[in-house]
Formats: sequence, structure tokens, C-alpha cells
Amino acid sequence: MQTLDKRGRMGRDKKMRPKILVGCPTSHHKDYCLTEYMAGLKKLTYPNKKILIVENSKNDEYFNLIKTFDISVVKGPWFEGAVDRIIASRNLLRKEVLEGDYEYFLSLEQDVIPPADLIERMLQHGKKLITGVYFANNRFEDGTIKLIPLVYKLKDPESLTMYPLEEEELWNDPGLYPVVSAGLGCLLIHRDILKEIEFRSENKHFDDRFFFVDCHAKKIEAFCDTTIKCKHLIDRPIPWSQIKK
Repeated sequence: MQTLDKRGRMGRDKKMRPKILVGCPTSHHKDYCLTEYMAGLKKLTYPNKKILIVENSKNDEYFNLIKTFDISVVKGPWFEGAVDRIIASRNLLRKEVLEGDYEYFLSLEQDVIPPADLIERMLQHGKKLITGVYFANNRFEDGTIKLIPLVYKLKDPESLTMYPLEEEELWNDPGLYPVVSAGLGCLLIHRDILKEIEFRSENKHFDDRFFFVDCHAKKIEAFCDTTIKCKHLIDRPIPWSQIKK
């Protein structure tokens, strides 16, 4: 049964809405944004979801802090390198989706704060792989630093070179665009894709890069809704350069 929402759009009855697992790997390195992230999670208006955080610090201090927010959290494996910890934790979330009755996994990193209606806006496109937009600092060859969207379009199919979405796609003509890569900070992934692809890494690069490499190899289409813009808490007290990968 379809119903009209408050904006007059057609929507599915609550019982027909796909069940979604929302979560991410995290550790004490992200404690600076915990309160704002938890507030963002609790504001998500989509009803048929479960939130699960995988905490992978060496001790249980941060794990216990997350529990005080009344959010489901499990302990992930600890490795010396951050990349190994993150991948192992994200694959626990993948396993939860595949072994449970979830249709999608919303990978929502702890430093990404979404709009409250994020999930509804993603689902309306009917795509199996779709991201919103968030920005990060990029240092250019001339030394200048500029915010760029962590969403990329394909420039050369042979070399797999790519470029960030351009300003007109973000500001002048926002909408749904095919993309080739993005971060895992705000990415809705259908379970059919997770059946084919496991999170992995090579040469200590983070798993978002290889997730999209694998999607491209399997001809899995990816999309970005550039009307969905998330806040990215990029002013880390401990930069990634100081964390062992």
C-alpha cells in the first residue's frame, strides 16, 4: 500500500519499507565527534532501521562511553594498524546484514552528520548503491588547500583516473548523477552488492577505494544524489598521518 507523506510524495507503507542496518566502525580517535554523531543518528526519521556501531579500540573505555548513549555497540577486533581494524569491523557489519533480514547497509561514518531524512531521500531513487555528498580538505600541488566533495566521476576508463564532482553538479544543477567512486562515509549499499563484495585493502589503503574498484570491475552502477549534503567533522585532534595504518 502506498501513502502520501507530508510533502505529498508517494511512499510505501511502513510494513513494506526495507529494513536497513545503519552503522560504522569506530575507535577512540573519533571521540571528538561522538556527541554530535549520536544526535544525528537519533534524528534519522526512517522507521525501519537498526543502528549498530563496531568499536575497535584496544581497551573498553570508548566502547563503554558509546553504550551510555543507548545505542547498540559491539566490540570489534583490535589490530596494530588502523586499516586492519576498520576493515575487520566493517566486515562484521556486512555479516550482520547478510545473516539478518536487512535489505540495505547504510555506511555512516562517525564524523559524518546526515540530514534527518537521509534514508528516505536515498531510497526514493530505487538504486542499489547511492551516496550523499560530504567534503574534505585537499592540498593541491601549489600548496593551496580547498574543500572538495569525496565523490568522483570517471575521467579515463583505461587508467581509472577520476575527478571530483564539479561545482555545477553540486550547486547549479543538483540531482542524481552516475559516479565511479566515493567514500564510505554516507553510502547506502544493497545486500545483493554485499553478497558479491567484501571490504578489503591493498598496501594499507583504506577500504573505500577498493570497494569501488571491485564494484567497477563487476559493473555495479554507483550514483550520487547531490542534493544530499552532510556535515563532515574534519578538524580531528589526531590527524590520520599520526595514526598507524
